[in-house]
Amino acid sequence: MTPLIAPSVLAADWGRLSEEVGRVAAAGADWIHLDVMDGHFVPPITFGPQLVSAVKKSCALPLDVHLMITNPERQIQAFRDAGADIITVHLETCPHLHRTVQQIHESGAKAGVSINPATAVELLGPICADADLFLIMSVNPGWGGQRYIPASTARIAQTAKLIAESRRDIYLQVDGGINSETAKEALCAGANVLVAGTYIFGKPDYKAPIELLKKAS
Repeated sequence: MTPLIAPSVLAADWGRLSEEVGRVAAAGADWIHLDVMDGHFVPPITFGPQLVSAVKKSCALPLDVHLMITNPERQIQAFRDAGADIITVHLETCPHLHRTVQQIHESGAKAGVSINPATAVELLGPICADADLFLIMSVNPGWGGQRYIPASTARIAQTAKLIAESRRDIYLQVDGGINSETAKEALCAGANVLVAGTYIFGKPDYKAPIELLKKAS
């Protein structure tokens, strides 16, 4: 199965964001990944719903919004109104995770749940019946350009097993240090959606790295 590729605009040239999004869409991207950071759950601060809205106007691809923020339930409707098609929250920030996932569904978006490298995969088990996507962070969230944590491969395989046991169609997404080599590891372990930032936006031609990721399986 050919994986879905979701370029992360965190690595794009924000001064030419509309052009950058158009280029990756023309190069074969499947989704656009937007990393929202609040300076609290993770150290950096990135952007809010206004930028998501601007990207929506520039692109017809699904917008995959990753909320690396505390109290994400307060912001779900704002991001949905801005054009988010998929909204992913961190298990670590949601004391009432089922309620938050339900809130995302009620907004009309698909619901994703992400976990950091030090969070036990087993904790995803109780939300298997409700989530549409699991995002395994293969780096500690916060900055682009980090190296893939090798232990992530086993965690992806463990998550793939949870999904298989649930008998549901849940996307298995991986984010962090993805390139043609680590993509092969992640896909062999069961991933089917790859987030890549610097590996794509760091190249002069966006089509070539996207094609390499698609062929990595």
